[in-house]
Amino acid sequence: MNPSPLAIVALLVLAAASASAQADSAAAAEPIQDNSFLVEEAYNQDPGVVQHISNFARDRGGDWAYSFTQEWPLGGVRNQISYTIPLVHAGDETRIGDVMVNYRYQWIGDADARVAVAPRLTAILPTGSARRGFGAGAFGVQGAIPLSVVVVDRVLVAHSNVGVTYFSRAQDPAGNRGATTSFFLAQSAVWLVRPMFNLLVEGVWARDQFVTGPNSTDTEERAVISPGIRFGWNLPGGVQVVPGIAVPFGIGPSEGERALFLYFSVEHPFKRQR
Repeated sequence: MNPSPLAIVALLVLAAASASAQADSAAAAEPIQDNSFLVEEAYNQDPGVVQHISNFARDRGGDWAYSFTQEWPLGGVRNQISYTIPLVHAGDETRIGDVMVNYRYQWIGDADARVAVAPRLTAILPTGSARRGFGAGAFGVQGAIPLSVVVVDRVLVAHSNVGVTYFSRAQDPAGNRGATTSFFLAQSAVWLVRPMFNLLVEGVWARDQFVTGPNSTDTEERAVISPGIRFGWNLPGGVQVVPGIAVPFGIGPSEGERALFLYFSVEHPFKRQR
Protein backbone atom coordinates (compact mmCIF):
# COMPACT_ATOMS: atom_id res chain seq x y z
CA MET A 1 0.00 0.00 0.00
CA ASN A 2 1.38 3.43 -0.95
CA PRO A 3 1.67 5.91 1.93
CA SER A 4 -0.97 8.63 1.55
CA PRO A 5 0.01 12.30 1.85
CA LEU A 6 -2.15 12.55 4.99
CA ALA A 7 -0.34 9.63 6.60
CA ILE A 8 3.03 11.17 5.78
CA VAL A 9 2.00 14.54 7.21
CA ALA A 10 0.68 12.82 10.34
CA LEU A 11 3.99 11.04 10.85
CA LEU A 12 5.90 14.29 10.43
CA VAL A 13 3.65 16.10 12.92
CA LEU A 14 3.92 13.32 15.51
CA ALA A 15 7.70 13.14 15.11
CA ALA A 16 8.01 16.92 15.36
CA ALA A 17 5.91 16.99 18.54
CA SER A 18 8.02 14.28 20.12
CA ALA A 19 11.25 15.99 19.08
CA SER A 20 10.14 19.37 20.42
CA ALA A 21 9.23 17.89 23.80
CA GLN A 22 12.58 16.14 24.05
CA ALA A 23 14.48 19.20 22.84
CA ASP A 24 12.98 21.33 25.61
CA SER A 25 14.83 19.19 28.14
CA ALA A 26 18.07 19.28 26.14
CA ALA A 27 18.39 22.95 25.26
CA ALA A 28 22.01 23.00 26.38
CA ALA A 29 22.95 19.99 24.25
CA GLU A 30 25.40 20.21 21.36
CA PRO A 31 23.63 20.40 17.98
CA ILE A 32 23.11 17.21 15.96
CA GLN A 33 25.92 16.74 13.43
CA ASP A 34 24.62 13.74 11.53
CA ASN A 35 24.53 13.16 7.80
CA SER A 36 21.62 14.70 6.01
CA PHE A 37 19.52 11.85 4.62
CA LEU A 38 20.58 12.06 0.96
CA VAL A 39 23.60 14.35 1.40
CA GLU A 40 26.92 13.58 3.08
CA GLU A 41 28.33 15.87 5.75
CA ALA A 42 32.07 16.62 5.96
CA TYR A 43 32.69 15.68 9.61
CA ASN A 44 34.66 12.52 10.25
CA GLN A 45 33.92 10.40 13.31
CA ASP A 46 35.44 11.51 16.62
CA PRO A 47 38.22 9.26 17.98
CA GLY A 48 36.83 6.21 19.75
CA VAL A 49 33.27 6.72 18.45
CA VAL A 50 31.47 4.49 15.92
CA GLN A 51 28.24 5.30 14.06
CA HIS A 52 25.62 2.85 12.73
CA ILE A 53 23.29 4.29 10.06
CA SER A 54 20.15 2.71 8.59
CA ASN A 55 18.36 4.22 5.58
CA PHE A 56 15.06 2.96 4.18
CA ALA A 57 13.24 4.35 1.12
CA ARG A 58 9.99 3.06 -0.39
CA ASP A 59 8.59 4.48 -3.63
CA ARG A 60 4.95 4.78 -4.57
CA GLY A 61 5.17 1.64 -6.73
CA GLY A 62 6.11 -0.56 -3.76
CA ASP A 63 9.81 -1.04 -4.52
CA TRP A 64 12.12 -0.29 -1.62
CA ALA A 65 15.79 -0.06 -0.70
CA TYR A 66 17.49 -0.42 2.67
CA SER A 67 21.14 0.26 3.45
CA PHE A 68 23.27 -0.24 6.55
CA THR A 69 26.44 1.81 7.06
CA GLN A 70 29.09 1.73 9.78
CA GLU A 71 31.62 4.57 10.14
CA TRP A 72 34.85 4.01 12.10
CA PRO A 73 37.67 6.49 12.90
CA LEU A 74 41.22 5.36 12.19
CA GLY A 75 43.16 6.58 15.21
CA GLY A 76 42.17 10.24 15.19
CA VAL A 77 39.65 12.38 13.37
CA ARG A 78 41.81 12.74 10.26
CA ASN A 79 41.10 9.31 8.76
CA GLN A 80 37.83 7.36 8.61
CA ILE A 81 36.73 4.07 7.06
CA SER A 82 33.20 2.82 6.51
CA TYR A 83 31.16 0.32 4.56
CA THR A 84 27.64 0.30 3.17
CA ILE A 85 25.58 -2.84 2.54
CA PRO A 86 22.43 -2.30 0.41
CA LEU A 87 19.34 -4.51 0.31
CA VAL A 88 16.99 -3.83 -2.60
CA HIS A 89 13.45 -5.00 -3.35
CA ALA A 90 12.29 -4.61 -6.97
CA GLY A 91 9.34 -6.40 -8.50
CA ASP A 92 9.07 -9.75 -6.78
CA GLU A 93 12.74 -10.05 -5.79
CA THR A 94 14.78 -8.89 -2.80
CA ARG A 95 18.55 -9.05 -3.16
CA ILE A 96 21.83 -7.59 -1.93
CA GLY A 97 23.17 -4.78 -4.11
CA ASP A 98 26.77 -3.69 -4.64
CA VAL A 99 28.65 -3.21 -1.35
CA MET A 100 30.70 -0.02 -0.93
CA VAL A 101 33.90 0.33 1.12
CA ASN A 102 34.79 3.95 1.86
CA TYR A 103 37.81 5.95 3.02
CA ARG A 104 37.50 9.63 4.02
CA TYR A 105 40.21 12.16 4.80
CA GLN A 106 39.45 15.21 6.94
CA TRP A 107 41.24 17.70 4.74
CA ILE A 108 39.91 20.99 6.11
CA GLY A 109 38.35 21.71 9.50
CA ASP A 110 36.39 19.30 11.69
CA ALA A 111 33.06 19.16 13.52
CA ASP A 112 33.93 22.34 15.45
CA ALA A 113 34.98 24.39 12.41
CA ARG A 114 32.86 26.81 10.40
CA VAL A 115 34.07 25.18 7.14
CA ALA A 116 34.93 21.48 6.75
CA VAL A 117 35.96 19.41 3.71
CA ALA A 118 36.40 15.62 3.77
CA PRO A 119 37.12 13.98 0.37
CA ARG A 120 35.98 10.36 0.04
CA LEU A 121 37.25 7.48 -2.10
CA THR A 122 35.03 4.41 -2.45
CA ALA A 123 35.59 0.92 -3.82
CA ILE A 124 32.38 -0.61 -5.23
CA LEU A 125 32.29 -4.40 -4.99
CA PRO A 126 30.25 -6.47 -7.52
CA THR A 127 28.15 -8.25 -4.91
CA GLY A 128 24.81 -7.55 -6.63
CA SER A 129 23.47 -9.50 -9.60
CA ALA A 130 23.86 -7.46 -12.79
CA ARG A 131 21.77 -9.95 -14.80
CA ARG A 132 18.82 -9.31 -12.46
CA GLY A 133 19.37 -5.57 -12.29
CA PHE A 134 20.73 -5.39 -8.74
CA GLY A 135 24.33 -4.42 -9.48
CA ALA A 136 26.87 -3.20 -12.01
CA GLY A 137 28.53 -6.60 -12.47
CA ALA A 138 32.05 -5.19 -12.09
CA PHE A 139 34.38 -3.47 -9.67
CA GLY A 140 33.95 0.30 -9.65
CA VAL A 141 35.29 3.40 -7.97
CA GLN A 142 33.58 6.53 -6.70
CA GLY A 143 35.13 9.81 -5.64
CA ALA A 144 33.24 12.54 -3.78
CA ILE A 145 33.96 15.84 -2.04
CA PRO A 146 31.61 16.74 0.83
CA LEU A 147 31.71 20.37 2.01
CA SER A 148 30.00 21.57 5.19
CA VAL A 149 29.53 25.26 6.07
CA VAL A 150 28.05 26.82 9.20
CA VAL A 151 26.03 29.64 7.62
CA VAL A 152 24.61 30.98 10.90
CA ASP A 153 26.05 29.62 14.15
CA ARG A 154 23.63 27.17 15.84
CA VAL A 155 20.91 28.16 13.36
CA LEU A 156 21.71 27.13 9.76
CA VAL A 157 24.21 24.64 8.30
CA ALA A 158 24.68 23.75 4.62
CA HIS A 159 26.21 20.60 3.14
CA SER A 160 27.35 20.31 -0.50
CA ASN A 161 28.46 17.19 -2.40
CA VAL A 162 30.00 16.61 -5.83
CA GLY A 163 31.02 13.17 -7.04
CA VAL A 164 31.81 10.83 -9.91
CA THR A 165 31.41 7.04 -10.29
CA TYR A 166 33.36 4.97 -12.81
CA PHE A 167 33.10 1.36 -13.97
CA SER A 168 35.54 0.11 -16.61
CA ARG A 169 33.44 -3.01 -17.38
CA ALA A 170 29.88 -2.45 -16.21
CA GLN A 171 27.38 -5.10 -17.27
CA ASP A 172 23.75 -4.96 -18.38
CA PRO A 173 21.17 -7.74 -17.74
CA ALA A 174 21.95 -9.25 -21.16
CA GLY A 175 25.64 -9.64 -20.28
CA ASN A 176 26.98 -6.80 -22.46
CA ARG A 177 29.84 -4.80 -20.99
CA GLY A 178 31.19 -1.28 -21.33
CA ALA A 179 32.78 1.62 -19.48
CA THR A 180 30.42 4.00 -17.66
CA THR A 181 30.92 7.35 -15.92
CA SER A 182 28.20 8.95 -13.77
CA PHE A 183 28.10 12.28 -11.93
CA PHE A 184 26.10 13.70 -9.04
CA LEU A 185 25.60 17.02 -7.27
CA ALA A 186 23.79 17.40 -3.95
CA GLN A 187 22.93 20.20 -1.55
CA SER A 188 21.20 20.34 1.82
CA ALA A 189 20.23 23.11 4.22
CA VAL A 190 19.67 22.21 7.88
CA TRP A 191 17.75 24.55 10.18
CA LEU A 192 18.62 23.93 13.83
CA VAL A 193 15.21 24.78 15.29
CA ARG A 194 16.57 23.39 18.56
CA PRO A 195 19.90 21.67 19.25
CA MET A 196 18.21 18.25 19.02
CA PHE A 197 15.47 19.05 16.51
CA ASN A 198 16.25 19.96 12.90
CA LEU A 199 14.26 20.77 9.78
CA LEU A 200 16.09 20.09 6.53
CA VAL A 201 15.63 20.22 2.79
CA GLU A 202 17.87 18.39 0.33
CA GLY A 203 18.32 18.40 -3.42
CA VAL A 204 20.11 15.79 -5.53
CA TRP A 205 20.86 15.80 -9.27
CA ALA A 206 22.52 12.84 -10.98
CA ARG A 207 23.50 11.96 -14.54
CA ASP A 208 23.85 8.18 -14.71
CA GLN A 209 25.45 6.27 -17.56
CA PHE A 210 24.55 2.62 -18.14
CA VAL A 211 25.31 -0.14 -20.62
CA THR A 212 22.73 -0.78 -23.36
CA GLY A 213 24.65 -3.15 -25.64
CA PRO A 214 28.15 -4.29 -26.65
CA ASN A 215 30.32 -1.23 -25.93
CA SER A 216 27.17 0.90 -26.12
CA THR A 217 25.91 3.18 -23.34
CA ASP A 218 23.08 5.61 -22.65
CA THR A 219 22.52 8.27 -20.00
CA GLU A 220 19.67 9.20 -17.71
CA GLU A 221 19.19 12.21 -15.46
CA ARG A 222 17.49 12.22 -12.06
CA ALA A 223 16.51 15.14 -9.82
CA VAL A 224 14.96 14.99 -6.35
CA ILE A 225 13.93 17.47 -3.66
CA SER A 226 13.49 16.05 -0.16
CA PRO A 227 12.07 17.95 2.85
CA GLY A 228 12.39 16.21 6.21
CA ILE A 229 12.94 16.38 9.95
CA ARG A 230 15.31 14.69 12.37
CA PHE A 231 15.62 14.72 16.13
CA GLY A 232 17.91 13.15 18.70
CA TRP A 233 18.38 11.82 22.18
CA ASN A 234 21.61 11.78 24.19
CA LEU A 235 21.59 8.66 26.36
CA PRO A 236 23.89 7.54 29.20
CA GLY A 237 27.32 6.26 28.21
CA GLY A 238 27.82 8.74 25.38
CA VAL A 239 25.15 7.15 23.16
CA GLN A 240 23.28 9.39 20.71
CA VAL A 241 20.19 8.19 18.81
CA VAL A 242 18.94 10.16 15.79
CA PRO A 243 15.77 9.12 13.90
CA GLY A 244 14.42 11.06 10.96
CA ILE A 245 11.79 11.05 8.22
CA ALA A 246 11.60 12.71 4.80
CA VAL A 247 9.38 12.77 1.71
CA PRO A 248 11.53 12.88 -1.46
CA PHE A 249 9.76 13.85 -4.68
CA GLY A 250 11.02 14.07 -8.23
CA ILE A 251 11.35 17.26 -10.25
CA GLY A 252 12.34 17.88 -13.88
CA PRO A 253 13.36 14.53 -15.43
CA SER A 254 12.03 12.70 -12.34
CA GLU A 255 8.70 14.52 -12.11
CA GLY A 256 5.91 12.35 -10.70
CA GLU A 257 8.17 10.20 -8.53
CA ARG A 258 7.53 10.16 -4.78
CA ALA A 259 8.89 8.15 -1.87
CA LEU A 260 8.93 7.84 1.89
CA PHE A 261 12.38 7.94 3.50
CA LEU A 262 13.26 6.80 7.04
CA TYR A 263 16.58 7.37 8.79
CA PHE A 264 17.97 5.94 12.01
CA SER A 265 21.44 6.48 13.48
CA VAL A 266 23.11 5.24 16.66
CA GLU A 267 26.48 6.65 17.70
CA HIS A 268 28.47 5.43 20.72
CA PRO A 269 32.01 5.08 22.08
CA PHE A 270 33.77 1.78 21.42
CA LYS A 271 36.69 2.36 23.79
CA ARG A 272 37.32 4.26 27.00
CA GLN A 273 38.38 7.88 26.44
CA ARG A 274 41.42 9.14 28.34
